[in-house]
Amino acid sequence: MSPVPIATGLSYGMQASTSHAEAAVKQALAKAELSRANSVLLFLTPQYASDPTPAIRAAARAAGCIQVMGSTASGILTEQEWVLDSPGAAAMVFGGDVTLTPTQAGQRGEAALSLCTPKGISADWLDAPICRIGAVSSDTVAHGHYAVWSNSRIATDGAVEAGITGAHHAVTVSQGIRALTAPIEVAEVQGYEILRMGSYPALNVLVQSLPPNVGDMEQIPFHLLIGGVTFGNPDTAITEGRYRLNYIIAADPQNGSITLAQALNPGERLFWAMRDALAAERDMRQVIETSYKSLGTEPQFGLLFPCTARGPSFFGNRDRDIDQLRQRFPDMPFIGFYGNGEIGPLEEENHLYQFSSILGLFNLE
Repeated sequence: MSPVPIATGLSYGMQASTSHAEAAVKQALAKAELSRANSVLLFLTPQYASDPTPAIRAAARAAGCIQVMGSTASGILTEQEWVLDSPGAAAMVFGGDVTLTPTQAGQRGEAALSLCTPKGISADWLDAPICRIGAVSSDTVAHGHYAVWSNSRIATDGAVEAGITGAHHAVTVSQGIRALTAPIEVAEVQGYEILRMGSYPALNVLVQSLPPNVGDMEQIPFHLLIGGVTFGNPDTAITEGRYRLNYIIAADPQNGSITLAQALNPGERLFWAMRDALAAERDMRQVIETSYKSLGTEPQFGLLFPCTARGPSFFGNRDRDIDQLRQRFPDMPFIGFYGNGEIGPLEEENHLYQFSSILGLFNLE
């Protein structure tokens, strides 16, 4: 049986050399038993961000094709391992009938691979009526260089997209939080401040919901706490993943209010949640199975885009998202990077997530 004409390669070392991009592509070609590729997905670590063009050209030469698409990121990954601390390159090559088509992305029922810089994302681009999967370029200090490219050229507007032609897809999202309350009606708001939830001050509701080991801490760990705004039936919204996260900016003990990153309206349903590694691990396991059932057959390649805050440091120096995906599909190549925001579906639309992992599973048509 001939191998699937899709594979990954990974190369890293002490210096940011173009040889890593070339080596990653050549590894992938050898695994896929290809002499050349239709297209290449190339991710580079932040050390390349100021001038990624030489590495992109090296990848194009090695692959024998001009369609090289990708991004710089704080960390890169394949089914082999993740790289966060060393300069390097990860590549996926596409052969056979599968390719990345940069025009009319997603218009034929394809998944639209979507990559952008923090400045390149816009509401119009995100809201296009196509199924987007991707992430925002990231770096290790959050204010450095960012770059995305397609057709082996840097995108000056900071956004690229391509349809994944020749493959069926299933795209799912793991938000991986631990719900502390049920969805509660927002009773009173003032701008971005949530004053009352139900009959009680918002801060009181949050404090009363904290686990004992957290509530006893001298300072409430607001960096781990998040609000979730539900859609549709609130009784099943959390279990079915029908919610968007809304981040806590500040709390006022004087009036019991909590300031969120996005304004809410009275009558919306809000629940308090906490970032938790065990909950994220359980959620990812369920997301993998949901994506598999949605695809309806064994996947032949995958894309994985976790948040920079949901990586080895979050899981205790192991990336449990990668581990679980590799354990469930041990022969499946996959590639991705740690994003500064993750792009995926939410209630028939596209959404910019945080602290999440976007998973795409694909099989050949």
